[in-house]
Amino acid sequence: MTTERRTAIVTGAGQGIGRGIAMRLARDGLAVTLNDLPGGLGALEATAGEIEAAGGTCRVATGDVSRPEDVEALDSDHAAAFGGLDVMVANAGIAVTARFEDTTAEILDRTLAINVRGVFNCYKAASARMIEQGRGGRLIAAGSVSAHKGGEWQSAYVASKFAVRGLNQTVALELGKHGITANLYSPGVVKTPMWDAIDEVVTTTENTPRGSQFAKMLPNIALGRNAEPEDVARVVSFLASEDSAYVTGQSIVVDGGIYFV
Repeated sequence: MTTERRTAIVTGAGQGIGRGIAMRLARDGLAVTLNDLPGGLGALEATAGEIEAAGGTCRVATGDVSRPEDVEALDSDHAAAFGGLDVMVANAGIAVTARFEDTTAEILDRTLAINVRGVFNCYKAASARMIEQGRGGRLIAAGSVSAHKGGEWQSAYVASKFAVRGLNQTVALELGKHGITANLYSPGVVKTPMWDAIDEVVTTTENTPRGSQFAKMLPNIALGRNAEPEDVARVVSFLASEDSAYVTGQSIVVDGGIYFV
């Protein structure tokens, strides 16, 4: 099918922040392709069902963002279904929680493959499409407060997010002439399965109550609460919209007031 409406791809859309972003963009009127690994197909279909029940337009596509051929197919199939691509949200990512002394080369390589190469692959495929279309576009990726400041237990993750921030700035410089913007949304502590997993590893290792790592962050948050995926999705909604046409190369921190950059 084809449609005149603007369209978006959201990777890692099966749960957490990606799910929230996909649902928000669909509510904004975009036709959305929801992507995740094959193992997340059930979650993708459940999210798609909610979007369609609310009157939105979407489709589901599985694939691994670390594989360029998967991302190229994701882009091609999306354009065939919806007539083009206006917004790429490279949300998929992982965080392996480990002390630096326990972080192996394999952990680092896997983290970089998904968090950095995944964004690179998404930006490459989407920007080529957008340049060919000739109407500009929005490249948006998952940053983090870890793209601005190091943190314990997350050496590989922090390294990956600093890399994504640098990549995004360079892409913004090079592609601005095509009317393509590139920006990051950089969450802090969000109530998602990723943060649940971080809390589980830290509290198990330190023999502290489950949930205490999560709770320990609250005194550092000016707004006094952890984020929900919807808090991040609102910022992505802005970055995907025409209202952000003069914003590029930025990392917008969405952390309730932990870090001020």
